[in-house]
Amino acid sequence: MNAPAEDALVDPRQLERCPFPMPIGWFYVDHSENLKVGEVRNVFILDQEWVLFRGEGGKVGMSDPYCPHLGAHLGHGGKVVGDNIRCTFHHWQFDSAGWCRDVPYGERTPPITKIKPILRTLPVIEKWGMIWAWYHPDGTAPLWEMPSIPELESDEYEKPRLGSWPVNTAIQEIAENGVDFAHLRFLHGNPEIPHAEWRFEDHNYYADMNHGYLVTHQSGPGLVVARFTTQGITSTMISYTQPITREKSMMRMSFTHKKYADGSPEHKVAKHLVDHMIGDAEGEQSAGFESVDFVVWNHKKYRAKPLLCDGDGPITQYRAWFRQFYPEGTDFSKI
Repeated sequence: MNAPAEDALVDPRQLERCPFPMPIGWFYVDHSENLKVGEVRNVFILDQEWVLFRGEGGKVGMSDPYCPHLGAHLGHGGKVVGDNIRCTFHHWQFDSAGWCRDVPYGERTPPITKIKPILRTLPVIEKWGMIWAWYHPDGTAPLWEMPSIPELESDEYEKPRLGSWPVNTAIQEIAENGVDFAHLRFLHGNPEIPHAEWRFEDHNYYADMNHGYLVTHQSGPGLVVARFTTQGITSTMISYTQPITREKSMMRMSFTHKKYADGSPEHKVAKHLVDHMIGDAEGEQSAGFESVDFVVWNHKKYRAKPLLCDGDGPITQYRAWFRQFYPEGTDFSKI
């Protein structure tokens, strides 16, 4: 009898649930309509608290919460003045890039305030009616632009149906489902393991399952677009999971399809595809991610050296690709 592989016999107490640092990339913060002009709000994402605000001119800022002057919390008593956020303690003002724009007293402000930003902020853009922030622990500027998503940019498509689900795992564990083709049969109840083709290009991952039935594009760690097509009709799922802490994420999704007349054959097919994505399609036995994947994600531990066989999909390649989204100095022996 062959002895079990050494890695398979590791003491489970030595395994970590989520041995990952916060990943680098663009991440969804909120829908634009939820942040009003002049509003200041505290948000927790990327393993820390941030202050989110919208200036009077409409520009969104997202900063560290503590004033670099004497440490007052900008999200408790802070106010928007113009396009700046003003600290309640001594009324220092900072713009969305972290520059100190006003100190209302004293003739000699610290020289550094004229040289560079003194409040850490994240680059923020608004796209598809959403607020997105670029995160890099070293403050590195965005390394790629966000892609185009026609379904969110054209009035030919239905207003997206939204969904959100908290899950107790890291964003890499959730995203890895996209290359674990075998689990679709055994966990979700698909009749067979789907045929799949895939490729990795820079910060992008592309996959085609069952010859065009499901075509996916992942752009960085925080955005996945999945298009399901049958009978010439396509419905789209846009996934933009938020990393909350090292062991907690918030899955966010939008579902849409082209506008068809209510009751038309095309509308019925499109709606059925959306229902299929969440495991609620009439007449189908397959289970949606909410009913089965969460059972696994909420309780599993990560194996950095899994025992894989043919049919598992490109899990090793995917993990190697995902490493680019972790900061320099990451201990990759654990992930």
